[in-house]
Amino acid sequence: MSDKMISALLSVNWLGNVEGFATHAAVVEKLDGSCKRIAVWAKQLENVDGKNPAISFVRALQISAQQAVATASLGIYKAAASSIRGLVENALYYTYFRSHLVELSSLVRNKAYYTSKSEILAFHKVHTAKFRERQETIGLVSRIEDWYSDISSIVHGQIPGIWVNQSSLGDIKTDGATLSLVANEFCRGEQIVHELLLLTVGSELWDGFSHPSKKMLLANLPGHLKNVLGLDKQ
Repeated sequence: MSDKMISALLSVNWLGNVEGFATHAAVVEKLDGSCKRIAVWAKQLENVDGKNPAISFVRALQISAQQAVATASLGIYKAAASSIRGLVENALYYTYFRSHLVELSSLVRNKAYYTSKSEILAFHKVHTAKFRERQETIGLVSRIEDWYSDISSIVHGQIPGIWVNQSSLGDIKTDGATLSLVANEFCRGEQIVHELLLLTVGSELWDGFSHPSKKMLLANLPGHLKNVLGLDKQ
C-alpha cells in the first residue's frame, strides 16, 4: 500500500509545478512584496524585542508566510490556507503575549489554556494607547473579522471543493486561477498583520527600528494615515 502512495507522490511533477508558479509574474511579485515586508518586521522586532519569550510568535509568523508560499508553489492550495491563517494568528498572539508573560507560561504548560482572537482585540481596545480610535480610521477590527471568517471557511472546508483542483494525489498541478485567489488572501492577511503591528507594538517600539526599515514599512502609506498612527514620515 505504501508503494502506491510513494508512486503517486513521485508521479507529480513538483519541479514543473514550481516552474509553472514562477511564470505567474504578477502573483509572484505580490507574494514577494508581502514576504519582504514580513521579513522587515521580523528582523526589527527581533532586534528590539528579541529577549521577550513571545518573539517566538514572530518567528512562527515568518515561517507561516514561507510555508504558505512553498505549498502554493507546489500546487497544494488548500494546505496553504492554514499557513496563511497562521500569519494573522501569530501576529495577534505576539501583540498580546509579549506583555502577558504569566499567561504565556500558562499557554506553554496547560493545553486547556486558550486566548481567543476576540479577547486579544478587546484587550487592545482597552489597554493599547489610541488603538480604538486609530483602528476605527482604517476599519482594522472589522477587516480582521471578515478576513478570518473567509480564510477559516477554506481551512475547514465549509465551501466544498474550494482551492482543491484534483481528485487524487497524483493530479496535483499548478492552476493559475486558484493561485491568484491564494495570493489575494495571503496579501489581505499580510496587510492586516502590517496594520496590526503598526497600531500596537510598532507604535511602542518604533524608535528602535532602523531608518531604512521605517521607510520601507511606511512606504505607500498615505500621509494623513501616518499622522493618525503617530509615526514619523521618514
